[in-house]
Amino acid sequence: MASRTNNNKIVRYRRPFNLNIGMVIFAVMAIYILICVVIYIRSNPIVGYEVKVGSLSVNNIYTGIALRSEEIVKTQEAGYVNYYARESEKVACGDLVYTVDGSGKLAELMQSDTMGENSLSDADLNEVKADVVSFVKDFSPERFSDVYSFKYDLQGTTLKLSNLNILNSLDELQSGANGYGVKLCNAHKSGYIVYSTDGYEELEPHEVTKDILEKEDYEKVQLVNNELVAPGDSVYKFVTSEKWSIVIGVTPERAKELEEAEYVQVKFLKTQNVSWASTEIYSMGEDYFCILGFNNSMVNHCTERFIDIEVITKEEIGLKIPNSAIAEQEFFLIPKDFMAEESANDGVYCFLRETYSEDGAITTQKIDLTIYSENEEYYYVSDDMLRIGDNLIDEDSGEKFEISKKATLVGVYNMNKGYADFRQITILYQNEEYAIVKSNTDYGLSAYDYIVLDAKSVEEDSLVYE
Repeated sequence: MASRTNNNKIVRYRRPFNLNIGMVIFAVMAIYILICVVIYIRSNPIVGYEVKVGSLSVNNIYTGIALRSEEIVKTQEAGYVNYYARESEKVACGDLVYTVDGSGKLAELMQSDTMGENSLSDADLNEVKADVVSFVKDFSPERFSDVYSFKYDLQGTTLKLSNLNILNSLDELQSGANGYGVKLCNAHKSGYIVYSTDGYEELEPHEVTKDILEKEDYEKVQLVNNELVAPGDSVYKFVTSEKWSIVIGVTPERAKELEEAEYVQVKFLKTQNVSWASTEIYSMGEDYFCILGFNNSMVNHCTERFIDIEVITKEEIGLKIPNSAIAEQEFFLIPKDFMAEESANDGVYCFLRETYSEDGAITTQKIDLTIYSENEEYYYVSDDMLRIGDNLIDEDSGEKFEISKKATLVGVYNMNKGYADFRQITILYQNEEYAIVKSNTDYGLSAYDYIVLDAKSVEEDSLVYE
């Protein structure tokens, strides 16, 4: 019985430990990926930039105030004024410009059939069509006020072209039995006709201020046909000279450039015409202004007070790089006479440095130094293998040179070889985002080189990855 009892005793089976290789590999890979992600997030990735030939787009667009030799003509008669000269047209001394109708019956007569049919010739119609096409082409919703100027200009054009019968009958109307009392008013000198005033007719170029250019309180008064005028009222304006000027506001840096240029080309954005202008700079406090002087093109803009222009200056073309890639680095200056020989590596020269052996004896050691720039007297070398106080030996004369002088170069970090290699640059022009640098210079850059986009993210000889 005892034997049977012992055989019925249950003993728990212990399974042997089995290592799951697949789970271990998965866990290791997961940990590795997590570590890589953390390192990448905490690191500052190095981004490359391909150098290409380009130019800078400089903002040379300005809105300036146009100043001319202007004379306001006032009427001595009372009545309804009617114009017979087209705006911006040049009239000679004695030409009919306008009439003053004291009775107001001339307007009624013009609208009636008494004067016969007033039809436009094909040439006249083509002139009107040309004005309409030009306006539609240059129209901008931001300058809707131009619609009213165009309206008055078109009215002046049609008045000049259509009322030939009335012009032929003015003598009869002036002295006839009907007593219309029409006063003929002729030009007292030659000049260009403008049918508007704005109070800036006597403004001198050096009197222009920042507030004036911002058009504060600017108001243009249009002189309208068939309006009632009193003695002393303004009826039109004469522009008497082809010499005129445009005043623009500029930055101090831009003022210096324009002053040095003396003459620049100016493009009128409305017509796309280009003219040469002289430059003169003046300042009021911290504000700088440039007076652009012209000897032509006045007739195309004699009705405009504020004009949009582009100042065309010399465009610098070279290697275009972002400003973030530009860095400064210090280098030792070594006289050229102390170069022993050129190395097999391009840009690497051999020098003799004074050293001390273990027993204190003075010996010389050949060292290879990379040249980053040079002038007529010195080489610019890095401080990797040199220290202040080291002596270099002239192999021919035995003269010593103690390392002490340093200078700073402006450049970028080239990454073509997989590490940050400083290259000097010569900046031709620079704005807020990019710089144009000279291409194919000694120790410099070439087109399609790769440089470090953010110079602060690396140091000299740091490993980089594109």
